[in-house]
Amino acid sequence: MAEVTAALVKELREKTGAGMMDCKKALSETGADLEAAVDWLRKKGLAAAAKKSGRVAAEGLVGVATMPNRGAIIEVNAETDFVARNETFQNFVETAARMALDIGEDVEALKAAPFPGTGRTVAEELTHMVATIGENMSIRRVRVLKVQSGAVASYVHQALKPGLGKIGVLVALEGASETAALEQLGRQVGMHVAATQPQALDVDGVDSAALEREKAVLSEQARASGKPEEIIEKMVVGRIRKYYEEVVLLEQVWVHDGESRVKAVAKKSGASITGFVRYALGEGIEKQTGDFAAEVAAAAGL
Repeated sequence: MAEVTAALVKELREKTGAGMMDCKKALSETGADLEAAVDWLRKKGLAAAAKKSGRVAAEGLVGVATMPNRGAIIEVNAETDFVARNETFQNFVETAARMALDIGEDVEALKAAPFPGTGRTVAEELTHMVATIGENMSIRRVRVLKVQSGAVASYVHQALKPGLGKIGVLVALEGASETAALEQLGRQVGMHVAATQPQALDVDGVDSAALEREKAVLSEQARASGKPEEIIEKMVVGRIRKYYEEVVLLEQVWVHDGESRVKAVAKKSGASITGFVRYALGEGIEKQTGDFAAEVAAAAGL
């Protein structure tokens, strides 16, 4: 059996919001399997839902660049928020995003490309900035969306300047409408995506493992009510439908009116949403802010 460590207790606590001792017990009951412990807590009603990993910490910028038929989004990280306000750093992110429109999603290919006006590659320019500014920096990820007949629109939440900020979204739409109309709709969808954080475009795109986990948890919760199996099955079907409405973009309620479904809004506009990307700066990267694991260990008696 794997060891229940202070770090595991800390991570489970941040994922679920459950108490320290409950987290320790959940890990003990599940052989220190983090995901199984999340489900154990949910089945016991000790965690409302599995939240995404806790404290987002990496600084830097998310940048977007678009052309009528394609768009690129990039995340470039640095150590402090101060760097995000550095004009040289901002210019680097803007330029790298525009370059990705042609180069594509391969980060290594992007780093090997010539950086305009410098005689250096993108990687060498990044190294030059590290030496000049004095902070470690890296290109973390890049995505590119393309359409055949339509538009790729972008939205940046609370942008520092056009195309740069901490949350960026690309939305791909196919349709025969005027490009300006599609871009306007795409920007509205981008605002929606920034706010609701959907996990998939449509029902078929939902991760099968995540769906099976959700069904297992919901079934266990329904059985706790003592109802017959046939009733439990109907309850789970209804709750899975609600789950889709929470995590699937096309099934979500349109934030701009609080009534329509996103798929209905797109259909009414004569457009089809074919893809989206949402980058939040530093998501999934945890900043070290003191020895919190030691605090947990002391409180939990580990």
